[in-house]
Amino acid sequence: MIELTRVKNEQDLQAAFAIRSKVFVEEQNVPRDAEYDQYEPTASHYLATCEGTPCGAARWRTTEHGVKLERFAVLSEYRNRNVGGEILKAVLQDVQAAHPDKKIYLHAQLPAVNFYKRHGFATEGDMFSECDIQHYKMYFVG
Repeated sequence: MIELTRVKNEQDLQAAFAIRSKVFVEEQNVPRDAEYDQYEPTASHYLATCEGTPCGAARWRTTEHGVKLERFAVLSEYRNRNVGGEILKAVLQDVQAAHPDKKIYLHAQLPAVNFYKRHGFATEGDMFSECDIQHYKMYFVG
């Protein structure tokens, strides 16, 4: 069973950071200083667990362009088990409740574009690179 909680304590935040480190820094070779930024203290963070084991993380924050969803990460052994879908669904519900009139967007890694399309996002603009990984900007269209 997948459970998602909004991070409210340091222990859960560190578990979310450990997942992001494993996925982005170790698997994808994103520089550690690019993975963790000045928005950590103000972003809303999430931790997913499967049968009590931390397995996924995400965050969102407001920007001048709307609400940006970021740092969606699922440990490799939990992929293709709907963890990412459950995280995205819960984050979208929270964002829409908190900011009903703001645009919701994200920067999707190329392999994740179809995942986000299945969950109501559409690409906008050309492909671009962040940390040597190809991305598309995507907006939530419902």
